[in-house]
Amino acid sequence: MPDAPGIAASARPTLVLGSASPRRLELLAQIGIVPEALRPADIDETPARSETPRAYVCRMAVQKACAIDLAPHEALLTADTTVAVGRRILGKPADRDEAAQFMRMMAGRRHKVLTAIALRHDGRTRHRLVETLVRMRPIPDRDLVAYLDVGDWQGKAGAYAIQGAAAAYIPWIRGSFSAVVGLPLSETAAMLAAIGITPRATEATP
Repeated sequence: MPDAPGIAASARPTLVLGSASPRRLELLAQIGIVPEALRPADIDETPARSETPRAYVCRMAVQKACAIDLAPHEALLTADTTVAVGRRILGKPADRDEAAQFMRMMAGRRHKVLTAIALRHDGRTRHRLVETLVRMRPIPDRDLVAYLDVGDWQGKAGAYAIQGAAAAYIPWIRGSFSAVVGLPLSETAAMLAAIGITPRATEATP
């Protein structure tokens, strides 16, 4: 794919991904984008008092973008994903009991997965929020125990990964699947293209 109109290849920023998530790295590779460096941000991810899920996830993405040192030629992409049931924020469960609590809260109803992306470049930080509605079917107690035993809930917002074991209980979503995984690809690609970061052409193999 050619460079964005009006942006020379020599002016293409160097992309830094502000995340240690292998899922986000894999998602970028899916659209032909390979960051030059990984620099995860270390910030306090505690929600503020009375903070809404939308405000929280946007704040997290932007704070991550502002917490990392950049060289003048670099652009930084950060993201944050959370699960919301009403106004309640379901982050990464602290333990198995909290994971069970989260899953019971979502089972048999719809919830929202919110992913915010932030792009810092040339002294500016832009962000965008993507919201996906997810339906989770009722989960019998024996199935929940088996799910918790697998351990797929560890380190996952809302105690599940849609591409993991919990997929057996998710019959329907409305919105971006990749955003639920951790990075909305269409929106991310558009933001990166606007600053000249696009998939590089590769030579065809005979």
